Amino acid sequence: MRCSWMGLALLLPSLGLCAAIQWLSLAANGTQVAWDNPQDCRLLASDALARLCRRHLEAMPSLVEAARQTKAVCQQTFANSRWNCSSVEGTPHLAPDLQRGTRESAFVYALASSAASHSIARACASGQVPFCFCGSSPSEAPHPSFQWGGCGDNLPFGLQLGSAFVDGPMKFSKAGRQISRVLNLHNNAVGRQVLSDSLETMCKCHGVSGSCTVKTCWKGLRDLATIGSELKSKYLEATQVMPWLVGSRRQLAPRGGRLRPLKADELAYLVHSPTYCLKNPKLGSLGTQDRPCNKTSAGSGGCRLLCCGRGYNTYAERVEEKCRCRYHWCCYVTCKKCQRVVEKHVCK
Repeated sequence: MRCSWMGLALLLPSLGLCAAIQWLSLAANGTQVAWDNPQDCRLLASDALARLCRRHLEAMPSLVEAARQTKAVCQQTFANSRWNCSSVEGTPHLAPDLQRGTRESAFVYALASSAASHSIARACASGQVPFCFCGSSPSEAPHPSFQWGGCGDNLPFGLQLGSAFVDGPMKFSKAGRQISRVLNLHNNAVGRQVLSDSLETMCKCHGVSGSCTVKTCWKGLRDLATIGSELKSKYLEATQVMPWLVGSRRQLAPRGGRLRPLKADELAYLVHSPTYCLKNPKLGSLGTQDRPCNKTSAGSGGCRLLCCGRGYNTYAERVEEKCRCRYHWCCYVTCKKCQRVVEKHVCK
């Protein structure tokens, strides 16, 4: 199954579940659209998304931002791993590893789901989405010296609209395997749960000379990079599942051991991932040849693990950097430019 790409900003309707996260291509082409005309919604991958787009045209820039952040945070989170989130680069064409139900697809679905709701919730608070306002404040202040104020992120609206966008293509399409739909919807929900758990009390101090005699507090979401780190922990502990028929409903159950329902906070996958050591387009693996590695690290970015035992090449590179900086009264700094030779390592 392939999701094809034709034209500069055309997201073609696709079979199966490709359309479920095909909207991530908005990171590249969505910025070219003004999103001020319902006709723009024809660019979306499915009729369900197009209808939502026409109904909530004002929220589309938030979805574009969510797509951009999903790619950026995914690649940042896995920058030093064999799989470095390169699989999302070709959207709307999805790499095979994102179509087969791997751990990596579980992470991408969960992160994209949380990013959509995160972006919309924050856009409400910043006044970028008409008819959506600040999140509601608790009825009681957390402390006598605190008072609720500011403009909290509107998490309920973000969850409602975000889930409609990311779950819609799977809920309204009968194409593809039912078990894959159930799996992806589950991982989407895990992403939104991690987002919800990140809502915390944020405060700003008021008082003479920063004495903080009074605090104005609001409910805000942590940044998406923090949520990505939490999802990576769940990715490392993800559960392999199999179909489990309960009456007429197909559910997921952990593979092996005692049969039990899948926990609501577990990321789930169907098939094992490739090692990502060697290039294999059929599996969605780019391999790690020529990837920079850290010779002294024992972690995932170290040459031993990243290069999969093949060894590494060493070369010298001349870099330019600021040096001999001096502070001048008042008030600027001047620096010289110095060159030095650094040792770099890349996987064989």
